Amino acid sequence: MERRRLALIGFGLLLVACADGGGGAVDADDPVELVVHATASSTDAVRELAAAFEAASGVPVLLNLAGSQTLAAQLVAGAPGDVLIAADEVQMDVVARAGLLAGEPVTVATNELAIAVEAGDPRGVSGLADLARPDLIIVLAAEEVPAGRYAREALARAGVDVRPASREQSVRAALAKVTQGEADAAIVYASDIVAAGGRVDGVSIPARYNVVATYPAAVLAGATAPDTAAAFVAFLRSAAGQDVLRAYGFGRP
Repeated sequence: MERRRLALIGFGLLLVACADGGGGAVDADDPVELVVHATASSTDAVRELAAAFEAASGVPVLLNLAGSQTLAAQLVAGAPGDVLIAADEVQMDVVARAGLLAGEPVTVATNELAIAVEAGDPRGVSGLADLARPDLIIVLAAEEVPAGRYAREALARAGVDVRPASREQSVRAALAKVTQGEADAAIVYASDIVAAGGRVDGVSIPARYNVVATYPAAVLAGATAPDTAAAFVAFLRSAAGQDVLRAYGFGRP
């Protein structure tokens, strides 16, 4: 907690020196709010980051949290916004091809897959191979969701055939099936295990099967205050922002 407090102090300094750090300063005429579209797997971390930004800059942050594919579809359909944080380059590219980015995306975090099981692992899930057992209820994110695509890749690497009971529209929805007792296991991100706060246990996936997820962030072309949006993205990559992200189980860019 002390490190996190110091991180937020550091962010206050970042807003002052942000122009020298490649992010741009907060606009003199602050917008009514900053609209940040963020992938569902970043929910807990981005809420703390948004609160820190509000406290240091005085600019309210409105979060739209959903699967990356949903966010991309919303933006392409005309949803307004200032910043996009996605869980893969694929969905960021969808937005870029639509001409909706103000500049090149930057990587702000990484993540890895893990298996979420009921606390105490009463069903004895020890790895990917167990997910093929017919006596288990397995849930995955839908294949158009980054976590779902990563899960498919990891299972293919391990040579495991899984028949999920459902495919959810976000990784957090898949996690919720386990926390609510509706599924025995789900493939989620390592950060989701941290976010669950003891409601689930995490079973690690060996590196030879695992997939490293890359989280890009970008200022959107329709940003009402581009410099303020750039300052938010700069914060995500700063030592202060990285300290918060690591506390929630994310890896460094």
